[in-house]
Amino acid sequence: MNVTHLKVTSLDEAWWQCIKEVLLYGYEYTITRGSFVGEKRKELDLIVCQIEHPNIRPLVPNVPDGVPPPTSIEYVQKEYLTYLMASIKQPDEQYTYGEYVEPQFNAICEMYRSGFNTNQATITIGDVNSAELEDPPCLKLIDTRVRYGKLHYIVYFRSWDLWGGFPSNLAGIQLMKEMMAKEIGVDDGEIIAISKGLHLYEHHWELGKIVIKEK
Repeated sequence: MNVTHLKVTSLDEAWWQCIKEVLLYGYEYTITRGSFVGEKRKELDLIVCQIEHPNIRPLVPNVPDGVPPPTSIEYVQKEYLTYLMASIKQPDEQYTYGEYVEPQFNAICEMYRSGFNTNQATITIGDVNSAELEDPPCLKLIDTRVRYGKLHYIVYFRSWDLWGGFPSNLAGIQLMKEMMAKEIGVDDGEIIAISKGLHLYEHHWELGKIVIKEK
């Protein structure tokens, strides 16, 4: 297993640096189960990406001319944040992150109001039935830490689409972290993102090459 370590300043830098790492060093294979079966993808064995100032705006990537943006802040604020944080599930949805996050978010805020010296403030996604789903949750863990007067998030994705997921995921998680920091009365801190499945699908490889060339 090759472990990739990145330390970056912003969410934008995290995105294009991760694209560079995946295109240069990703393990290439043909998908046999999951999204886009039969297509190739490049995937890092394991990555730890430390983002020191994820609150720097814009929270979504700046893309070169001619490259379609992977997301928008309007989408993140109006749609994705609800999916991430609210216990609302549409009839065609097997799960949402929010059904797991919302009750734990409130419990953790209450926990921190009684003191910050704890290792128990962790949000978990999924349950014992998740492994039976056709597409189980990609986000599995949002661990939290208050240290040095700031709230930090350590997040884990079992599988992570670098183009279609990463930008919206981290922008939404950052907004959520800012809300929690305000609720418990501390400053906003870092995000450390970990995944054993950060990948680019073959249909995004050429766009990724343009992004890293322009950066």
